[in-house]
Amino acid sequence: MRGAVLHAPGDVRIEQLDDPTIVEPTDAVIRMSATCVCGSDLWPYRGINEVTEPTPIGHEYCGVVEEVGSEVTRVRPGQFVIGSFIASDNTCPHCQAGYQTQCRHRVPMTGCQAELLRVPLADGTLVATSDQPDPELLPSLLTLSDVMGTGWFAAVAAGVRPGMTVAVVGDGAVGLLGILSAAQMGAERIIAMIRHEPRQALAKEFGATDIVAERGDEGVARIKDLTDGVGADAVLECVGTDDAMHQAIRSTRAGGGVGFVGVPHGVAITGRDLFSTMVRLHGGPAPVRRFLPDLIDQTLRGEIEPGRVFDLTLPLDQVAEGYSAMDERRAIKAFLQP
Repeated sequence: MRGAVLHAPGDVRIEQLDDPTIVEPTDAVIRMSATCVCGSDLWPYRGINEVTEPTPIGHEYCGVVEEVGSEVTRVRPGQFVIGSFIASDNTCPHCQAGYQTQCRHRVPMTGCQAELLRVPLADGTLVATSDQPDPELLPSLLTLSDVMGTGWFAAVAAGVRPGMTVAVVGDGAVGLLGILSAAQMGAERIIAMIRHEPRQALAKEFGATDIVAERGDEGVARIKDLTDGVGADAVLECVGTDDAMHQAIRSTRAGGGVGFVGVPHGVAITGRDLFSTMVRLHGGPAPVRRFLPDLIDQTLRGEIEPGRVFDLTLPLDQVAEGYSAMDERRAIKAFLQP
């Protein structure tokens, strides 16, 4: 099969790789209908996460089951399925509490920018649709594998409820879908902290009521101005840098919540930061599997269209251009067609 391999920072290549096979009786092999480049893939692409050897890359996927192991009973060949970026058994205590990314048997997914994919723990990881979806729904369904589910978790973790004022830090796909999530949850006011005009426009279409282009102290001051000096009830931190985290905490009212889903890089929070602000923090790797059934239903009913974050569509062979475009902020998110 063809698959993307990261050799070094800035060096992604399509190569011929061995087809995946059933290794464990709980495995499934799927033929990819769609995959994409994630913002978190840019950390190793930029060399911020160390690249020590050529590594298959990508963790977002949907497709049709080709083969299942002898112990797989919940999905079968021919079904269209979506799975999380972390494979989980969905039965351990952490899974049953709704935190499947902390499954005691979890397996991080990788190598998803390819034609075929082996999915461990298939019964717990994959969710099948009732029939084959229309091709125009593939972009939206693909987002449920990670970025839509992650944006949704950011809102859940921040405690978004109807009538709230919500601020979102981050203008990538996760931040934009955090805006969509907050709107679906009934937020009355959504303040998007976005500088770039095309992303501002999409943010408004997803439900943002206010745009703040400032950053740092100026951004926090602007949030306070918009909320009569109080701060937002809930803030979604969708970047993962120290500046973004502190901007989120300082933009939240006392007793409010920050949902953080950006993978932390250089983030340092002191006990005094939390003690003095009385802000609640919750987040981490989004338990996408918890939300998949509901988000699939919302997508199929046409209530949400998260696939609109894809503003670049490429064949898999041009995956390097997808990385380059996102790295240079020429694209929000690159959709890849195997």
